[in-house]
Amino acid sequence: MARCDTYLVSNIQTTDDFVESPSKSFAWFSIFLGLLGWVAAFALTLERLHVAANPDAVLSCDMNIFISCKSVMLTAQARLFGFPNPIIGLAAFVAPIFVGFAILAGAQFKQWFWRIYLIGLSMGFLFVLWLFTQSTFVIHVLCPYCMLAWLAMIPLFWRTFIWAGAEGIIDVPVKAIGLFVKSQDISWVYALGTEFLAALAIIISFWSSWHLLFG
Repeated sequence: MARCDTYLVSNIQTTDDFVESPSKSFAWFSIFLGLLGWVAAFALTLERLHVAANPDAVLSCDMNIFISCKSVMLTAQARLFGFPNPIIGLAAFVAPIFVGFAILAGAQFKQWFWRIYLIGLSMGFLFVLWLFTQSTFVIHVLCPYCMLAWLAMIPLFWRTFIWAGAEGIIDVPVKAIGLFVKSQDISWVYALGTEFLAALAIIISFWSSWHLLFG
């Protein structure tokens, strides 16, 4: 406990302080997942343009009645703010790529920057959860490229959130500091747990439709 208290005191900082940059593995992690999410958003954007040009087109990700990008992208949920959701991904997934390369270049950011960045990731994480529930339980159709973007956002959020809590960038209960510190190297467990619960929900929700995959 003394170690945790010492760690907390040593990491008290104001919003004007520069924060010691995360590790290079954190940077490469952010770059890889940012690129993965951006590629998924780019593919969805191309497919959406394809559908706009030819409404009868069959897309490369249209596999069957319940695994289909086209079926999802034509719903109201796919344009929540009045324009296709993938456009949000094209802009948003640039951020972790930028942050990752900046860390590798030796850049340091102030605490306010990391807080804004984490707010952005948190909003993306909540948006992904909302899209997941809509796709799984309301639309009842899965979009492969959408799921690829989800797979990128979930670990991005957990690793950054845990790191921010351990470094004192966000306020967490004193008793939880030790958990955040110890969890930095196993953030993948939280991401995998989230994705496991999502996969379980999908299996249950689509239980009566799985036979369509095999003809």
